[in-house]
Amino acid sequence: MKIVTSRFGELEVSEDLIIRMTKPILGFEQHREYVIVETEDFDPFKWMQSVTNPDLAFVVVNPLLFFPDYMIEVNPKEIEELKVDDINHVVTYSVVTIPSDYTQMTANLQGPILINTKTNLAKQLVLVNSHHGIRHRLIDTNIANEIKAQPVEKVPVTA
Repeated sequence: MKIVTSRFGELEVSEDLIIRMTKPILGFEQHREYVIVETEDFDPFKWMQSVTNPDLAFVVVNPLLFFPDYMIEVNPKEIEELKVDDINHVVTYSVVTIPSDYTQMTANLQGPILINTKTNLAKQLVLVNSHHGIRHRLIDTNIANEIKAQPVEKVPVTA
């Protein structure tokens, strides 16, 4: 299947890689099919590209990479829609917002996206009674200040 995108041009995507949202991303209810696009130069971030809208793509990341203690409690009925038979087949992503000052980027930990990698069914949860918010800074303020103080070619990179 060919998908036209504004960021990546035309992509040839296998039908079995299409992610179908059982509960769509808030504000984007009419868009229910996506594909995950990975690029080496953008790792650990990925793109969740709409199949139907070339201009719609979300930056997503596994929240555990930035927040190792991140945990969510999911009602079994919520997970039932994804037809999960093994919890190990579920990956969690957070939508990332990257403003012009990238040191201020944030992740939405209150609205994680769960994807069953076996069935490619997905949904966005809205966590209630959670201490997680929609704008968790990914770069600590002290580190962000250090990055800003250095010339671009000397920005420290850690793995």
